[in-house]
Amino acid sequence: MWVAMAATVVCAVFAAVLALGQAVTARHRAGGAADLAALAAADRALWGAAGACGAAGRVARAQGAELVRCTVRGEIAEVAARARFGPYAPVVRARAGPPPTPAGLPAAAR
Repeated sequence: MWVAMAATVVCAVFAAVLALGQAVTARHRAGGAADLAALAAADRALWGAAGACGAAGRVARAQGAELVRCTVRGEIAEVAARARFGPYAPVVRARAGPPPTPAGLPAAAR
């Protein structure tokens, strides 16, 4: 009787650890895809929003994710990507663009 109970508890703990591992993996895949898609969109920001978001979508698909949202304002791109793994499909947002310029520096020093 005790062996059956212990085996049931071990199986339940294993299932919980497996589910947690799937959730973490899905989150990391979505995060990586969102980061790379945001960089691609920011790189193509001067091509306009359609060109930049097209590049972001291609990069997200190449990473096994889907582009949920893409916004380009000036040189700053904001994207959201979803990656499915098991029953989980987290959406992760990312932003990319040029670094902010320090206040007070002349344009030649930037």
